[in-house]
Amino acid sequence: MAFLSIAYRFVTNFAFLAMVYFSLNFMEKYPNRAILAILVLVYTAMRAASTLRAFYFFQKIEKLEAETKRLQAPINDGSGGTSARKQIVTDVARLRRDGELKSYMDLFFLALIVLLCVANIVRQ
Repeated sequence: MAFLSIAYRFVTNFAFLAMVYFSLNFMEKYPNRAILAILVLVYTAMRAASTLRAFYFFQKIEKLEAETKRLQAPINDGSGGTSARKQIVTDVARLRRDGELKSYMDLFFLALIVLLCVANIVRQ
């Protein structure tokens, strides 16, 4: 399931990149192309800010994971609940890493889109 979510994120980001590429290349008049590129840059900046905010959230989750592991060590008395708690911490760590991977992928495609827009604005 994690692979499908990563593949879906890749496909949607690539489709957005392709849409921007074809939209900017089929505009013949420079003012129209520049306005479209600026609008895409604004949208890209908003998505990048949201992605960077997600990294802050992931850092907080990582701190909570470390604190949970630290607090769980003295409690580890071999009871059945301990393995369930360890599994929860492991699942949260996996979800955090998957989220970070998706955020890195988003930032990569957003950077490509920014380069594409700037190149089309500069190009006369």
